[in-house]
Amino acid sequence: MPQPVPDASQHQVTRRTPTVLISVLAFATGASIANLYYAQPLVASIAREIGISPDLAGSVVSVTQIAYGLGLFLLVSLADLIENKRLVRILLSIATLGLIVSALSSSATIFFAASFLVGLCSVAAQVLLPYIAHLVPEERRGRVVGNVMAGVLSGIMLARPIALFIAGSFGWRSVFWFSAVLMIAIILALSWMMPRHEPRNAMGYHRILTSMVRLFRDSPILQRRAMYQALMFGAFNMFWTAVPLLLADRFGLSQHGIALFALAGAGGALAAPFAGRLADRGLIRITSAGTMIVLGLSFYGARWAASGMSLIALALLAVLIDGAVQGNQVVSQRIIFSGPAATRGRTNAIYMTMQFAGGAIGSVLGTVTYERGGWTATATAGGIVAVITLLLFATESRSGKFVLKAKENQNENAKRRD
Repeated sequence: MPQPVPDASQHQVTRRTPTVLISVLAFATGASIANLYYAQPLVASIAREIGISPDLAGSVVSVTQIAYGLGLFLLVSLADLIENKRLVRILLSIATLGLIVSALSSSATIFFAASFLVGLCSVAAQVLLPYIAHLVPEERRGRVVGNVMAGVLSGIMLARPIALFIAGSFGWRSVFWFSAVLMIAIILALSWMMPRHEPRNAMGYHRILTSMVRLFRDSPILQRRAMYQALMFGAFNMFWTAVPLLLADRFGLSQHGIALFALAGAGGALAAPFAGRLADRGLIRITSAGTMIVLGLSFYGARWAASGMSLIALALLAVLIDGAVQGNQVVSQRIIFSGPAATRGRTNAIYMTMQFAGGAIGSVLGTVTYERGGWTATATAGGIVAVITLLLFATESRSGKFVLKAKENQNENAKRRD
């Protein structure tokens, strides 16, 4: 049996932090994030059973992601005020309650209320990410955090095929029961293994929230990067909300078949480390533009692939869409984290809030465009979003001093905030 780790707030980090603890924390972050995506490929089944019209079926996913965005802004900052182990257990317990109610719900109102709780409290993953930095020495921190981020990406990419495999055999409600049991197991494991961490922050909750407003207002680079990712993540959710409907309607795939398609699409996560290496070499602008171009071309290619009934081509394009969005995510976070260390947590909260707001809108647009104009409308809309993103990026590219000026503003304003 693994032994409990000593209180992280009462000693210096050491090289002896158990690997099994880091692995459990990485699994916990990925499993928490996965709660946002289980319903995405099941929207048609869920909407039909709880009484939602087909063109608004995407709202099944949107409510969860809107709640997650609110949680990022309102709850993640509590990690600077509340003992982290207790905060994580509270958040995961409420998320578990939401999952159980989702599995039992018989009406749209109850399901949406439960989904809101699940999304709001799944931000426990974003509390765990900075917490992990307290457990390892600085020379190992980047590698460890990178491994944990792999858990996050795995949760995002594997949630859809897992949901489809389970639902194909036992029905969609069993997916939420599965996640609820998984959350209970994680709560028990973290209660036994997770060290306490008592934050030492003189700022009150109100001051933390108001400082986030000022941080966004005074950081043009954060505004732009959050906008780019919100648009691209919105297109990503349009694709993954509508493509299960396409695969069932036009290709006649069962839920197990759609699950295999989604599993193939998970290969796009491999683009993240590649994009990171390009950014480290100073190729930030080229990499950013490349991800936006790949996203647009992939959507227009997906329109052709569906018309030509080429399932293999559609799967390859799904990988490219996933890779483009993940690649831009890595580059954008590398840029925004170049600001003052004292504001990185709040910077990430703002960035992720905008990303998931865009994703929530994209989920609704996925079913709206598909129900009203078929796959052609969805693919065309996704391509248009990519073009808009590229045009916005081009206005930044015309100013060679933009990034430098933004960093100078961040450094200057950090002294007033912190």
